[in-house]
Amino acid sequence: MIESRDILETIEMIENENLDIRTVTMGISLLDCIDADIDKACAKVYEKITRLAKNLVPVCEEIEKELGIPIINKRISVTPIAMIAAACHSKDVVKFAITLEKAAVAVGVNFIGGYSALVQKGFAAGDKELIESIPEALSVTDHICSSVNIGSTKAGLNMDAIAMMGKVIRKTAELTADRQCIGAAKLVVFCNAPEDNPFMAGAFHGVGEPDCEINVGVSGPGVVRAAIAKSKGLDLSGVADLIKRTAFKITRMGQLVAMRASERLGVPFGIVDLSLAPTPAVGDSVAHILEEIGLESVGACGTTACLAMLNDAVKKGGVMASSHVGGLSGAFIPVTEDAGMIDAARTGALTLEKLEAMTAVCSVGLDMINIPGNTPAEVISALIADEAAIGMVNTKTTAVRVIPAIGKDVGEELSFGGLLGSGPVMPISRCSPAKFIGRGGRIPAPMQSLKN
Repeated sequence: MIESRDILETIEMIENENLDIRTVTMGISLLDCIDADIDKACAKVYEKITRLAKNLVPVCEEIEKELGIPIINKRISVTPIAMIAAACHSKDVVKFAITLEKAAVAVGVNFIGGYSALVQKGFAAGDKELIESIPEALSVTDHICSSVNIGSTKAGLNMDAIAMMGKVIRKTAELTADRQCIGAAKLVVFCNAPEDNPFMAGAFHGVGEPDCEINVGVSGPGVVRAAIAKSKGLDLSGVADLIKRTAFKITRMGQLVAMRASERLGVPFGIVDLSLAPTPAVGDSVAHILEEIGLESVGACGTTACLAMLNDAVKKGGVMASSHVGGLSGAFIPVTEDAGMIDAARTGALTLEKLEAMTAVCSVGLDMINIPGNTPAEVISALIADEAAIGMVNTKTTAVRVIPAIGKDVGEELSFGGLLGSGPVMPISRCSPAKFIGRGGRIPAPMQSLKN
């Protein structure tokens, strides 16, 4: 039974603490769209997406009005396009990106994710062609997001793919330099990528998923921070318990939206992703949660410990509120998308090295970080390798989404607008890892992979 106290509390969270549903994402399998003729395959892709997703935005808007809960993004994820392109005689893979763009515009979604390849153990047919096409694909579209999974705990790290991705990221930034290098902000490199992630830029619809499903990503950093601020005198056990109870309330709302959307769209409910997703808005910051716990600034000694506690408590509280939890589920720390992270990066309190340490305990990885525009491709590749190694050894998802700020140096800024925000160019080590990256091959899977 819903009590009036619960209703009033939810209204307070929405109006004053930036509570929202960050995304309702429809996952769509494109496996039945495969065709040797690329034009026929593209036509099938367009038809299936527009048929299944035609009511996605209207249904989400209905739910928003009924429940009074903001749903910020309506999105689609699809089967990794490299798999669909593998059967095509033509290797002009960008045709798929253009088709996805047309479908996104037709159904009115914010983004489509899945211009992707899974190459953790090597390259299959279509993979290299898709990876090489990413810069062009992201430069000629506005709504397409791309991801490449270059490693896993089971497979190790594909260093040849990592070497490619350093060059791809640089070229993507160069081709969109007139638009604040926005292309690189829509490209993420994964280790241990999940198949049901509703968040961009890394969303794709895995081959183990059903033909179509609804996944929901919740938000709510402002709610967690406000709860801690109102509760004085708690020790850290009490703070962790408070975060768990708050995460339960946030996730319960996500479960409600997910079930309604699933029922009205006539497709199965997949998962709720518990991740605390920040925005550039003041009061909606993961960094500010850590500072409310007791840090002078995010980046201070103790930041990693605070983040570990927050991440764990969010998962413990949220998992009890949803019948199915998945995706990334934890706390995001994207620099340009988090008001507190932006401030700390500008003052120098938060460094790239500290961010890397934080990624060992958080939800994803090095996310939305601006680096100098003249950073060599092999340095970007080595940064990816470092972050992927953390994910591989710790059996968790890690990712890199960095933006080489073409024509800019440390201290200057890029501004993307909207949820992508803005932030300073951060320094990165220029000591050359070229020989290491040039060796290629694979870093073998760790002992943790042998669990059978």
